[in-house]
Amino acid sequence: MHGSVVNGEVTWNAQRPLAERFRLVVPNRRGFPPGPPVERVDFEDEAVWLEGLLEPGTHLVGHSYGGVVALLAAARRPELVGSLTVVEPPAFSVARGNPAVEAYLAHAATIAGGPETYLRAFLASVGARQPAAMTPALLQGARTLMVERPPWEAEIPFERLAGIPALVVGGGHSAAFDAVCHVLVARLGAEGAVLRGAGHSPQRLGAPFNERLAAFVMKQNGG
Repeated sequence: MHGSVVNGEVTWNAQRPLAERFRLVVPNRRGFPPGPPVERVDFEDEAVWLEGLLEPGTHLVGHSYGGVVALLAAARRPELVGSLTVVEPPAFSVARGNPAVEAYLAHAATIAGGPETYLRAFLASVGARQPAAMTPALLQGARTLMVERPPWEAEIPFERLAGIPALVVGGGHSAAFDAVCHVLVARLGAEGAVLRGAGHSPQRLGAPFNERLAAFVMKQNGG
């Protein structure tokens, strides 16, 4: 499950080699290309939609906003989830009071402007590289980002997630995201991994991420 701005194909492009070992299902969230624009995005609605895609034994992986959606969807149907991997989820509600988290949220509240201005400010806030040019797909992604319900409003139902094998992957670039990952590892009883070099999107490292994810999934499959 991809996060904000770009769709599943772009988010998980570096995971294509995993298709040699696993059946990959890479949905596009509503509002992102090639789908039509939407007026509002709510992580609760997204979790219900994602729930409908789950099959018994699904190894669910979510990046950023998609990580929050994945946490909520897994909590709705834990019996269908073979494992849960979240990559830099902005589930800041779990780490409120942490100074880095509070500073991040205060800054996020100041982000404004049109789609291009908003997107560039958002990318800077998560340590992502700036695009050389604003394509129609990026502008649509920016407009969808602007109508997303803030992910830090999500309440993570840890009691419903108990028992699901979990992996939490951080990018090691932000004290705020690090704080969230640390709490999730502790509350979920999860494995933790820090993969530096790609900021908020460690999956873009390719092989290091793929090898860590594959080893985790294979362990749950008894391999």
